Amino acid sequence: MRVISGTFKGRRLTAVPGHHTRPTADRVKEAIFNLIPDDTYRDGTGLDLFAGTGSLGIEALSRGCRRMIFIDHHPMAVKVIYQNLKALGLSENSEVYRNDARRALKVLAKRGLQFEIIFLDPPYARHNLPVILSLIEEYNLLRPEGVIVVETAKGTALNNKLNQLILDKHHHYGDTEIRIYVRREALSWE
Repeated sequence: MRVISGTFKGRRLTAVPGHHTRPTADRVKEAIFNLIPDDTYRDGTGLDLFAGTGSLGIEALSRGCRRMIFIDHHPMAVKVIYQNLKALGLSENSEVYRNDARRALKVLAKRGLQFEIIFLDPPYARHNLPVILSLIEEYNLLRPEGVIVVETAKGTALNNKLNQLILDKHHHYGDTEIRIYVRREALSWE
């Protein structure tokens, strides 16, 4: 597992030991960032929910995202995220929290935060993504021109539209599906 592009291109990241996390494959990570224009998140703030190793958030930081918040409930994942950030000198550009996704979203909303990019890469077997997407929408955590990147197992059913979020892109990479959601007003064709 490595950083694909940007300031830290080629740098290796430490993986979480055991089977508690499933890091995003490098080819899928590269595909994700090819789907999103850099100016969407450059100099902005991102959220890596279900962060695991922090690979997606670190990739965004390497490509110009100014700040990233990493959330994971597994203690070993949080430890590895800290290690990866320290190894790259990104600790000051980041916040790392051990928390449940729902509670974390509520705390972020109370802080009045909004994000240019949000990564959702939960454990495939127990994702509860419809609830998470609804909370992101309810708490107004996505900036008007922001994107939500959702990684799931192939065949996972998710709505194409919520109240203000709409599916913009949907791609398959082997056993993985990538969905990009945006706010409805960001689409000129809606």
